[in-house]
Amino acid sequence: MLHILALFSFLLVSSSHAAVQDFCVADLTAPQGPAGYSCKTPAEVTADDFVYSGLSVPGNTSTLFNAAINTAFVDKFPGLNGLGVSMARADIAPGGVIPMHTHPGASEIILIAKGSVTAGLLHFQVNTGRTQAHLWASFGSPNPGLQILSNALFSNNLPSELIEKTTFLDDDEVKRLKALLGGSG
Repeated sequence: MLHILALFSFLLVSSSHAAVQDFCVADLTAPQGPAGYSCKTPAEVTADDFVYSGLSVPGNTSTLFNAAINTAFVDKFPGLNGLGVSMARADIAPGGVIPMHTHPGASEIILIAKGSVTAGLLHFQVNTGRTQAHLWASFGSPNPGLQILSNALFSNNLPSELIEKTTFLDDDEVKRLKALLGGSG
């Protein structure tokens, strides 16, 4: 019985203060650590920290990919800090694409609100319809990160032979993609 009491005492003493706070609004002037941003003092918190309207605005799809992303990540919506969630809005013109990518810091759920979109796991989104597509993405992290696969593979100085071996692309294709994306090697 004594060892159980000692264990609970240790857990109570070592528990984080953040776990008992009602909120932890991100202090964006402080550096971001592995657990997110440190909290603003309660005196610095304003109602604006809990309001974000950026997802209501359609993005400009006149881009290289014919797509636009508006994010509600902790850097734009400080009230998300410590909650483990975030969202994004994607607007994709017909034929538009969000290149193959991952989110190293989160899982993602996509809700297609309008249009016809094909999505994959090491994932991408392509508007396969004839009208503008609109989707919402929800993440299991306030800062999910983004790693575009083509940039990771071809905007580096890895030897072309290594990329050819791991992607099954031929030498000419790898060299063309490296030149396009600014890689070397």
